Amino acid sequence: MNTVATLRQPIPRRTLHDELVDRLREMIHVGELAAGEKIPEKALCEQFQVSRTPLREALKVLAADGLVRLTPNRGASVAALTLQDLEEVFPIIATLEGLSGELACRRISDPEIAEIREMHEEMVRRYEARDLPEYFRLNQAIHRAILESAGNTSLQSVYDNLAGRISRARYVANMSPARWERAVAEHCEILAALEDRDGERLGRVLREHVMTKLATVRQSLAEPA
Repeated sequence: MNTVATLRQPIPRRTLHDELVDRLREMIHVGELAAGEKIPEKALCEQFQVSRTPLREALKVLAADGLVRLTPNRGASVAALTLQDLEEVFPIIATLEGLSGELACRRISDPEIAEIREMHEEMVRRYEARDLPEYFRLNQAIHRAILESAGNTSLQSVYDNLAGRISRARYVANMSPARWERAVAEHCEILAALEDRDGERLGRVLREHVMTKLATVRQSLAEPA
């Protein structure tokens, strides 16, 4: 799978806005648009075969998520990851994910668990193939499926308002081989607790899983470039 080639394909007109947001977000996640870098709007318009207006609307969405910084008269740039932001948001996300796990175990159906298991097994295959972008997509889909299985729209709304601010950090946290291996092991624990419908255990594992990512990102930010 050639992720960069996929990102460079023309945008289908029927889903223009969502496709633009998703592709720009993915380019930031994988580092094709690097932190602190000015976003080349003209080049992206040519690459995606779109006008400036939909591109700028997509950038506004990413700015609201904390991935892009909009500066008057200077355009858009990729927001830098700051330790202060991560220290503030990660513990909240960990608490929300833990709560979603506890609630999900009370109401999740067998077919929903089976679907999550399928995603998990495919995620492991992507890990074995060292396909980080697809691994990360499936990883986040699993977290999202557990969140939605909790059946609490208020919880989802609060989560969504914060998750964008740390999504890139969660991607970076899986970059080292040792951390990536550990993340897969943690996801095996998540699946086991979910299949046992052990809400207390799943909540604890999810909280620890998220906070371990914070420790990894904290370490990577402290390392010299």
